[in-house]
Amino acid sequence: MRSATGAAVAATTVIGAGTAAVAAGRYASGVALRPRPGRPLPGEPRLTVHATGPGRVTLTRALPSLRPGAYGLEGPGVHAVVGPVLDEVPHAPDTVVRRLERVDRGTLEAGTRVRLTPQLHTGTPASALGLPYEDVEITGELGPLPAWYVPAARATWVITAHGLGATREHPLNLLGLLHGRLRFPVLDLAYRGDPGAPRPADGLGHLGDSEWRDLDAAVHHAVRQGAQGVILHGWSTGAAMALRTAARSRLRDRIVGLVLDSPVLDWEATLRALAAAHRVPSALLPLAVRAAQGRTGLRGGGPVRAADPGALKVPALVLHGPDDAIAPWAATRAFADRRPDLVTLRAVRHAPHAAMWNADPERYEEAVRRFLTPLL
Repeated sequence: MRSATGAAVAATTVIGAGTAAVAAGRYASGVALRPRPGRPLPGEPRLTVHATGPGRVTLTRALPSLRPGAYGLEGPGVHAVVGPVLDEVPHAPDTVVRRLERVDRGTLEAGTRVRLTPQLHTGTPASALGLPYEDVEITGELGPLPAWYVPAARATWVITAHGLGATREHPLNLLGLLHGRLRFPVLDLAYRGDPGAPRPADGLGHLGDSEWRDLDAAVHHAVRQGAQGVILHGWSTGAAMALRTAARSRLRDRIVGLVLDSPVLDWEATLRALAAAHRVPSALLPLAVRAAQGRTGLRGGGPVRAADPGALKVPALVLHGPDDAIAPWAATRAFADRRPDLVTLRAVRHAPHAAMWNADPERYEEAVRRFLTPLL
């Protein structure tokens, strides 16, 4: 924060206000759009572990630590999974006790600093869930893209695309439903900017506007491998990628349905939210939007320009909620209202961005099951 403000002030003094504005805008847009896969999103506060016991962990009391549902708990060298709040367990007024499901890595002890994350699993489908899988390489626009393929007998595949702050480990949350109960083959994609995937030339994320081509490459791969139909399940920017792919892909006739979790539909609002969460001064936010448009080619024009509802040709299940501080609920509501013939919207309260499943796994999975069953 001090460095951003100091840079702007110094630039104004030395090289003039106009050049300073350009530099400040570039800095702010870079802060917002620099990919940080596998890192909790900005704005998620660090919590302190106060104590642990059999099947429970005591955390700092805050709105995030009081959220309902199941979450990953990430800290330096630590990954654990927590379940519901245990109100019946005695605790100090400034703490919260949650059920501790497991510790996957490291040790949780008093004083450990952690953040909540939607990712419950670490590792591969085999190491995390005991599922046989294949490492596959997809030919992408920028180079080879790694993916996990979990085989099954159905002719319709599900291709998953994670979103901001996540990796291809995030869709492992849904493999129990998609593969275990519904028996879909699942292709879990790592795309540009992810670990093991090519980096974009400008080093920036484009909020799905260029990344969709990697998802399109995954659709082509699936069809070459025998898929008769494809369902795209995306979170956050992955949901924006899914909408673009369904509208623009040469193989869009093979795409039979979309599941969209916390879709990024208004890129300007999302960029502002990301920059603000990184503590970019509010005065720099309009500069960040203009700089991002110039650097990435993102188009302006309001919430629905990111994914035109008129281009939607297949049924879509959208899971989102008004508590999302990164992707505005209003844009999703407007999108659904424009296409009531194809869009089923499920509101999820008390869930942060891309954590609709975490807030209520049973209701989420039942909604997805009901939506996908006719597409089997």
